[in-house]
Amino acid sequence: MDSSSPNDSSRPQKLRLGDVLVQQQLISEEQLGQALELQRTSGKKLGRLLIDAGLITEEALAHVLARQLRVPFVNLKTFALKTELVRLLPETPARRFRALVLEERGETLLVAMADPLDLFAYDELTRLLKRRIAMAVVAESQLAPAYDRHYRRSEEISGLARALEKDIGDAVDFGALQASVGQEGAPVVRLLQSVFEDAVQAGASDLHIEPQETELLIRTRIDGVLQTQTQADKRIAAALSQRLKLMAGLDIAEKRLPQDGRFSLRLRDKTIDVRLSTLPGQYGESVVMRLLGQGNAMRRLDQIGMPADMLARFREILSQHSGMVLVTGPTGSGKTTTLYAALAEIDAEQHKIITVEDPVEYRLPGLTQVQVNDKIELDFARVLRATLRQDPDVILVGEMRDTETVEVGLRAALTGHMVLSTLHTRDALSTPFRLLDMGAPPFLVATSLQAVFAQRLLRAVCEACAEPHVPTAQEAAWLRAVAGADAASISTVKGHGCSACGGTGYRGRRAIYEMLEMDAAMTLAIQRSDAAGFMSAARHSLHGKTLADRSLELVRQRKTSLAEAMRISIDMDG
Repeated sequence: MDSSSPNDSSRPQKLRLGDVLVQQQLISEEQLGQALELQRTSGKKLGRLLIDAGLITEEALAHVLARQLRVPFVNLKTFALKTELVRLLPETPARRFRALVLEERGETLLVAMADPLDLFAYDELTRLLKRRIAMAVVAESQLAPAYDRHYRRSEEISGLARALEKDIGDAVDFGALQASVGQEGAPVVRLLQSVFEDAVQAGASDLHIEPQETELLIRTRIDGVLQTQTQADKRIAAALSQRLKLMAGLDIAEKRLPQDGRFSLRLRDKTIDVRLSTLPGQYGESVVMRLLGQGNAMRRLDQIGMPADMLARFREILSQHSGMVLVTGPTGSGKTTTLYAALAEIDAEQHKIITVEDPVEYRLPGLTQVQVNDKIELDFARVLRATLRQDPDVILVGEMRDTETVEVGLRAALTGHMVLSTLHTRDALSTPFRLLDMGAPPFLVATSLQAVFAQRLLRAVCEACAEPHVPTAQEAAWLRAVAGADAASISTVKGHGCSACGGTGYRGRRAIYEMLEMDAAMTLAIQRSDAAGFMSAARHSLHGKTLADRSLELVRQRKTSLAEAMRISIDMDG
């Protein structure tokens, strides 16, 4: 907002807009004369006529008026409006006088007006608001979206939604569930409660219930690695899977076919989304659950460990109106987290954002989220085609699985949509030609693909038990291959295992990224299907910034171990 202060004590002075614009040399006397003549015949306001004729921009006109009247100019795109203040002025006069209440300053209200020279409007606003008014100037085109946002029946709709929620029900509460299942089912519920609470407390991402020949194995995935939580009598496996299927609304009689479902779970002060998958095995149904914490699972781009230069460029790409961005890596490498962090950068209030996923992993307000369902032929390609008829600005496609999805996604990126998706490739270099292998036309890949991000998650060395480590012969060879002459000067650490990390030597994970942004040389190589030319240009672009370089940097900073960096490196080479 402009630093000048409004004149709180009196009505705005009477000014002739045309004279002000000529005086500030924004239009000529001749242009003013022509506009005034047109005004007499059309009845339109002078400012609007000058804007429509392209003689002055709306924002420039607002700035001129603000300077002349010595009042603030307000940009509503960045100003934090409060609905309760906006509604002090009823919607009808607000739209009629093109005014908006901005701030309360003691006994005075700061009111933005598109035409601060309208003395009649000023007097009417003073009468309606029954307060002293301080003026600010605003660009007229910014008013309509603000009116649409703040003058609506939000409270009534929210109240009806809350009433409906009570009828439908809420997340599973183990206390209530235990009371409802009776004496026979209570032990199963208590066991599941303990299993879930332990998994959440340990920060597990997945929970596995696996019947074996002689026992039931319950394991949790922590920092990307499975750890055994408990081993129990295999006879309880059927009771556990049945209760979990009931909680997910699945068919408990069907034990021969895989099933997928989800439910919400309330544990103490947390609500957890659970995504459940069953698979008939030789000794009973295997149940795997992905645990997603509501509210705290989402991260911003600046919280996921992306290097500053890459982060800045990613944000610039996201601000564009079209193009495709792909995030690659194996399952469990954090691709979905990166994509949703990218979505969180986009203003969902001003953009139509649609996600097409299998399944929907995070639930976000302001988005249209669609889950594909192959059983009813609702696949990625079909949903994506339907999505394009929904006037989207941004589309997130869970995965580029087949030729049709790839081609529809690329065409969408070419015709004014920002498309974000994932692909299972080892690194960024191989991704564009993977699209060609899937049948995408070279010209589409060349013109639509903006950037490719490849990523991995490395386990971080436990700070509580980290100690200096002497590399093994194999580790030393890897270090020399990646670091070259600097290898001898790098000191490494390793966690020996303690109670803080559960004896693993690792606690938490850190992401590493490489970003390949398409340039002219790469685009031309793709159009020509010139793999060698593309690889040469891409390797030059990525020099010193590959996943291997990033993992080496974490070793150098003593944040991960050589063994972990080598594990990731083998995965990349595989």
